[in-house]
Amino acid sequence: MARIVMKFGGTSMAGTERIRTVARLVAREAAAGNEVAVVVSAMAGETDRLVNFCREANPRYDPAEYDVVVAAGEQITSGLLALTLQAMGVPARSWLGWQLPIQTEEAHSRARIHKIETDALRASMAAGHVAVIPGFQGLMEDGRVATLGRGGSDTSAVAVAAAIGADRCDIYTDVDGVYTTDPRIVSRARKLDYVTYEEMLELASVGAKVLQTRSVGLAMKSGVRVQVLSSFVEGDGAPKKGTMIISDKEIEEMKMERQLITGIAHDKNEAKIIVTRVPDRPGAVATIFTPLADAGINVDMIIQNVGRDKGETDVTFTVPQADLLRSIDLLEANKDKIGFNRIISDEKVAKVSVVGVGMKSHAGVASTMFSALAERAINIQAISTSEIKVSVLIDSDETELAVRILHTAYGLDAE
Repeated sequence: MARIVMKFGGTSMAGTERIRTVARLVAREAAAGNEVAVVVSAMAGETDRLVNFCREANPRYDPAEYDVVVAAGEQITSGLLALTLQAMGVPARSWLGWQLPIQTEEAHSRARIHKIETDALRASMAAGHVAVIPGFQGLMEDGRVATLGRGGSDTSAVAVAAAIGADRCDIYTDVDGVYTTDPRIVSRARKLDYVTYEEMLELASVGAKVLQTRSVGLAMKSGVRVQVLSSFVEGDGAPKKGTMIISDKEIEEMKMERQLITGIAHDKNEAKIIVTRVPDRPGAVATIFTPLADAGINVDMIIQNVGRDKGETDVTFTVPQADLLRSIDLLEANKDKIGFNRIISDEKVAKVSVVGVGMKSHAGVASTMFSALAERAINIQAISTSEIKVSVLIDSDETELAVRILHTAYGLDAE
């Protein structure tokens, strides 16, 4: 017997028939004698609908009341799934975030999980009841409902799995695992059986949409084994084997052959900013990035050009597209302090990344990337690296071509 957390996203919960399919998958695990907790998202599109209601009611809405509204989507699906399971003869009950409780801290609409009380939950599961828990929500110290931010249901599921000591956390989505790249771009992309936490964290951070970054980081910190698989199954059939996300140590213990590169990811939600003729002196760069950091804007790639003859330099960096205008406004507001000449921006860029833990012990990964792109005349505008990742910034029109070229260059194409 195992203790399992099953998480189902918005597309899996999109309507009565989809919820029945989810219920059959849950019933299958319960019938196998497993203790099961289920974490659910709101129906696809429901959270956006609720957010729009808040904006229509009050454009300067109170974040605490906003949380009350948007948390309702997951509350509905948790109740509906519990009812569906009961109709199938499976003992089940819903546990809302404030009933466990899932204790959170920091700010409304972007709260972080601090602690989960599990005594009552464990007792109910041990008695054979399936626990259905709404993702994305918790309870602030002042007793008010809080939400974790968009994509927070993945984080809820991993946190619950860690709190109850689950054997694994199964994340059901509309894809059947983690692939070497987006199969919609490369038809010969391969599904991976295993990915390390490190690799999944990098892939999620550079554009892979399979898992939310916070959830992967929490799984890595807590040692929760996570499996990604599809809830879209035929009839009463079992889901296909997905991708297991585990520690590097566990993969080594399995004595599996490690490949150099795990995957190619891309992100078109980047924008490039060039701040020209910045004084080339100590502290000048800090005057650029401090106001952006204070405003909570994440800066990614950074390049400082070779200094000009007049003691000046250009600084190039990227920010999320959604933060481009706000970034420019902040820089203009600090123009006298920074001392730059002008700002040049470009939204027509994309980040393409090569990820693989094998980079730690192999040379030449970056040169393969640069050579492959150069052969097809794809210009690299910026570069950033980590221990297991190399990212380049290119023209967004060349994104798909670059992904296909690199997928082949690193030998990732399926037979």
